[in-house]
Amino acid sequence: MTRPLERANYRLTFFVLLLGVSSFALLQSLVIPALPTIQASMHTSQNTVTWVVTAYLLSASIFTPIMGRIGDIVGKERMLVLTLAALAVGTLVAGLSHSILVLIIGRAVQGVGGGVLPLSFGIIRDEFPPGKVAGGVGNIAAMTAVGSGIGLVIAGPIVSHLDYHWLFWIPLVIIVIAAVCAHLLVPESPVRTKGRVDLKAAALLSAWLVALLLGVSEGPAWGWGSSKVLGLIAAALVLIAAWIRVESKSSQPLIDMKMMRVPAVWTNNLVAFLFGVGMYSVFAFLPEFLQTPSSAGYGFGASMVQSGVFLLPQTAMMFILGLLTGRVAARIGSKFAVLIGSVISCSGYAMLALAHSHRWEIYVVGSLLGVGMGLAFSAMSNLIVQAVPASQTGVASGMNANIRTIGGAVGAAVMSSIVTSKLLHNGLPAESGYTNGFLFVAIVTLFAIIAALFIPHSKEAPDGEVHMAHAELAMVPGGTITEG
Repeated sequence: MTRPLERANYRLTFFVLLLGVSSFALLQSLVIPALPTIQASMHTSQNTVTWVVTAYLLSASIFTPIMGRIGDIVGKERMLVLTLAALAVGTLVAGLSHSILVLIIGRAVQGVGGGVLPLSFGIIRDEFPPGKVAGGVGNIAAMTAVGSGIGLVIAGPIVSHLDYHWLFWIPLVIIVIAAVCAHLLVPESPVRTKGRVDLKAAALLSAWLVALLLGVSEGPAWGWGSSKVLGLIAAALVLIAAWIRVESKSSQPLIDMKMMRVPAVWTNNLVAFLFGVGMYSVFAFLPEFLQTPSSAGYGFGASMVQSGVFLLPQTAMMFILGLLTGRVAARIGSKFAVLIGSVISCSGYAMLALAHSHRWEIYVVGSLLGVGMGLAFSAMSNLIVQAVPASQTGVASGMNANIRTIGGAVGAAVMSSIVTSKLLHNGLPAESGYTNGFLFVAIVTLFAIIAALFIPHSKEAPDGEVHMAHAELAMVPGGTITEG
């Protein structure tokens, strides 16, 4: 009788991964509602304080695929611990900061924590029983959106009862616990990829990401037609072409271009980009809309705490659907889960654009967006993991998460230009700016629906590859054979 090797309990491993991903996801959005408070406290400009978010996005975009690739080579558990340690150091620096420069530096270091996503996906692929991989990946992927939603909800009470420094102290406790548990409880990777990190490819990847995200982030402030913005975007396009050329010719690419051309990979990456545009745009601007005084002719004059309450249905539904996506995908397939999630999200954005005068409308919109995002994010990550060999799980899933972040940076910048295109006499955006902005994300998500139609059907349990990964565990010293 064949007896599979028993490692650490996969449920325990999942709990540790959940802690790490939750802390990173919280830090994505926790500071967004507090930016005006941070600006006033540190006596800086609005343009400067936005770098608290921009530096984080830039760093995460660079390090997410790199940390995933290194983890595939040297071991995912080892890199998970190092990634959480870097996230903890950045959070500590941010928590101790009393100047905007130090805070921005801390946020940039925190961005290294983006590596927890591809590393977690890879560990799930290595460690979970075949029938549990899809659910595990889906739940972790959903937690990235849920954590971001929770961050928007709890930021207000934290700042109101403590101060903005506690936006970093609270996640720091979770990060430290996660790092210690990862070191003690998560088994080292049985699946390794021989090779090294292509430094030239890494440098080009970093360069085009910096040029692109810097250009789109500063577009609203510098002007989309300014020479600086156009120059940065042009440089990004040239650097992307050079990066693709280097990666295509490399014997050990950082990101395998052949893998990126796999239909299940590129279609999901396109959907992820479009979803990122919508999600980050709403995360950034819906709280501002809710906090606008009703004297402006729209808005609810909500406090930071009250705007968090408005967003509770969205966060709750993302969490619930994230838990259920594995079962949904098993019944209808991950492709249809992405497609249905895209349709529901698009309807939510459209409703937000056309009906946002009453509180119940905001609650309905939040519920729709929570269902749509919860379904789509979980299923997309599962499709990516199914489409690539175990040795490329980290870098493939890392790039998918990265593309969503890039979409978010682009979307937030474009949304900012649309919302602020017409200002009232009191300096607040006109209601039409928000209406047009929400219509913009609805149209973008409509394209996500079209892209989702091109996602190929896939088997929901890549048993062959997962069984092979578990078979390789026999090479790991100290394993225990149990009856299966």
